[in-house]
Amino acid sequence: MLQIFALSFLFRYNKFHEAIFLGVAGEITGRLDEKYNGVEYYFQLKRTNDQLVRENLQLRQQLKENFENADSLRKLIVDTVQMDTARRIQKYFYLEAKVVGNSVSSQANFLTIHRGALQGVKPNSGVVSPQGIVGTVVNVSSNYSTVMSLLNPQYKVVVKLKKTGERGTVEWDGKNPMYVTLKDIPKSAKLSLGDSIVTSPTSSLFPGNIMVGTIAEIVDDKSSNFYTLKLKTATNFFSVEYVYVIENAQYEEQKRLEDSTRKKFQ
Repeated sequence: MLQIFALSFLFRYNKFHEAIFLGVAGEITGRLDEKYNGVEYYFQLKRTNDQLVRENLQLRQQLKENFENADSLRKLIVDTVQMDTARRIQKYFYLEAKVVGNSVSSQANFLTIHRGALQGVKPNSGVVSPQGIVGTVVNVSSNYSTVMSLLNPQYKVVVKLKKTGERGTVEWDGKNPMYVTLKDIPKSAKLSLGDSIVTSPTSSLFPGNIMVGTIAEIVDDKSSNFYTLKLKTATNFFSVEYVYVIENAQYEEQKRLEDSTRKKFQ
């Protein structure tokens, strides 16, 4: 106690010693604050991630690709007056979900998400990550859903070249989880390494222009009129944690019509 009392006099009335004491105390306090802030930041990460997912969900709901203009029986003459935006019909709706199961090393890969029928998830709904497409919902329970991954040989999706619009089909060859194959691109298409491949508006599962991947290799088959392209996937399937389930509100109507047409002409 006497030692502490003496030191307090020393630091209080001696400017040199006071400056040293304040410097050491400031250093210790700064280090403690740094450690505390690091621990606090770690425990705030989940809340921050959840907030970012909700904000991204709101932004995705507003994408113009989610809407389609309603057709009319009356012939429209377009003048300088723009069409009222209230005439647009929203076709696609988004629901955020957390990935709770994921495989990348199997020959047939699936994900499990913590959203199910009670939250409005339906089979045949597209699934995307913040970077690009992930797959399609194939099975639903009350609170969980399984998603057939893009890394599944049975999974195929119609895509297009973002730059020129030619369409082809993406599938996985069962080898490298970082790459998929794009087939049926005509050799008349102008291609470059790094070109973006996006979803086609003709797909009933996804809105148009969602990233699928980028061209990593162009295979020129001399015996064919089509290119085979190796794509680096936009989604990193090794680290995907949050996804968005996309519901096409007009999917059932479109499917019934297409099935009915096929039966009619078979």
